[in-house]
Amino acid sequence: MKNTKSLGIGIVGTGWVSGEYIKAVLGNPHCEVTGLCSRTPARAESKIREYGLTNCRVTTDLKDLLAQDDVDVVVLCTPNFLHAEQGIAAARAGKHVIVEKPVAIDLPSLRKLDKAVTAAGVKTVASFVLRWNPMFDNIRAMLSKKLIGKLFYAEVDYMHAIDVRTRLHRWHNKKELGGGALLAAGCHAVDGLRWFMQDEAVEVSAYSSRSKKNPLRFDFDPNIVTMVKFAGGAVGKVGCSLEAQMPYVYRVMLFGDQGTIRDNQVFTTNWPGQTDWAEIPTVLPSSGDVEHHPFQGELDHFVGCIQQGKESHCNVADAVKTHEICIAADRSATSGKPVKLPLR
Repeated sequence: MKNTKSLGIGIVGTGWVSGEYIKAVLGNPHCEVTGLCSRTPARAESKIREYGLTNCRVTTDLKDLLAQDDVDVVVLCTPNFLHAEQGIAAARAGKHVIVEKPVAIDLPSLRKLDKAVTAAGVKTVASFVLRWNPMFDNIRAMLSKKLIGKLFYAEVDYMHAIDVRTRLHRWHNKKELGGGALLAAGCHAVDGLRWFMQDEAVEVSAYSSRSKKNPLRFDFDPNIVTMVKFAGGAVGKVGCSLEAQMPYVYRVMLFGDQGTIRDNQVFTTNWPGQTDWAEIPTVLPSSGDVEHHPFQGELDHFVGCIQQGKESHCNVADAVKTHEICIAADRSATSGKPVKLPLR
């Protein structure tokens, strides 16, 4: 089977998020889905029918997918604990890789994945998909023009009532799942903090908790507040709760010496006469539903990176820094002490 487009995409896992990647591939003229790997063949065949995929093989074995010569890019939509192992295998097979977050659930596997990708010389994207959200684009544009001056403090919060344990227990023994509230979901907020700060984190302190109402619902404390110190002297805070009794919230507050950004609102001393917040109509990161996330932007960006032979700003090497903050936060919350970065 010969791929008639420039890039063949193989998708591993046929759950909720896989459909968004398929739609993104269909929306890009330079690639097509040429392989689906699923532990449930009927589910993969259902995806083929649903999206009208005409040039796509189905397999239950990752090795078979990686052996396909018409698969150039592998998208990992599998449970968290499989990402690093499968990413390493894909990189060693010479495939470019899109890996859902978290890319790894512990430091050793994170290091191994990073090393394998570097050795293979393949391109990667860690799916911190909110980097392509329109509100994020607006904020980055304002920061680049120094509209609020130099950042000295920032808050990015992720609040989403989910039951990670119940979902993942369908796959594996809970003691092998690992990770915590940040790695499971709140890493989107950690990555947002880094994306806006554009500085290296050097120290992390954190405290975690769980409610008395549902003490056994999670295998880890589902609530954690993380403080991050940056090399340039700025500080940041990430609040994360996976059991907050409220609708999904992703909140951004950025404080500069010439103004403040609050989600899609801005107040700046650079606009004479401004007396209240100015609001920018845009698409906010206001839902945890994957259908609301900008996978098209992420995929289009990655296809462009491969075609141009350049690295993504959101590759595995960059994702290592976000994951290190998450892992350091868990260590700090357990030990009660600050943790220096990079981790050793």
